[in-house]
Amino acid sequence: MALPCIWSGASGALNLMLFNELGLSAELLRAIDKKGYRQTTPIQQQAIPVILDGQDILACAQTGTGKTAGFTLPILQRLQKPSSGSRRIQVLILTPTRELAAQVAESVRDYGYHLPFKTTAIFGGVSINTQISKLKKDTDVVVATPGRLLDHIERNTVDLSGIDVLVLDEADRMLDMGFIRDIRKILKKLPNKRQNLLFSATFSNEIRRLAADLLNAPIEIQVAARNALADRVEQVVHPVDRARKRALLSHLIRSENWRQVLVFTRTKHGA
Repeated sequence: MALPCIWSGASGALNLMLFNELGLSAELLRAIDKKGYRQTTPIQQQAIPVILDGQDILACAQTGTGKTAGFTLPILQRLQKPSSGSRRIQVLILTPTRELAAQVAESVRDYGYHLPFKTTAIFGGVSINTQISKLKKDTDVVVATPGRLLDHIERNTVDLSGIDVLVLDEADRMLDMGFIRDIRKILKKLPNKRQNLLFSATFSNEIRRLAADLLNAPIEIQVAARNALADRVEQVVHPVDRARKRALLSHLIRSENWRQVLVFTRTKHGA
């Protein structure tokens, strides 16, 4: 499938707009102003009008580019105001990890602070009964990890038949973590007519195959070169044999006076 592409290249290639130039509601602008934001990021400037127009998108965006607000703000604007006796889950946002699910759910609540919509986060590692209780109450937006959402589907504790918008956030990570089967099971529970938004840090062949199955005439948005690093990440390589890795790490921490360090290792024994 041929995908139309909106290409902005590096972050500075666009003349960035103010949020109040995008046609967002007064309630959303109040929430944005409270968070201290004025100017859009490239992904926000490109994605928000397309989503407001009801089109599917395939967006390539790194973490830290503002992509969460890029889909949250237009989704909140397009949500139907709930009326008595007809409330349903309108939006499903799938994320690879519970940490990201909690973060996205918090963003939805923050941006929707002045709107009458309710958000429920569903992920593992916490009581499923608490989540069931929340789902029995009025919920408009569900942010979930695939595994725990399938648990709810199998228990018949969530109704996805009224979904208008599906978001796959960090889709490449979900595929890397082996969630593709879970995702396809979830898709079978959703109505065929819906808006689909797929966000990924890379456009691998697997992502494009998923997009071909999932998206309907999508607009493709890229805000960085294909598979490029985030602009603010500096990488340095130190070739060193295994026996001296710990000594080198200790030396770097001392000599650079690093106060916060995150170390990844191949095995738990190494950690």
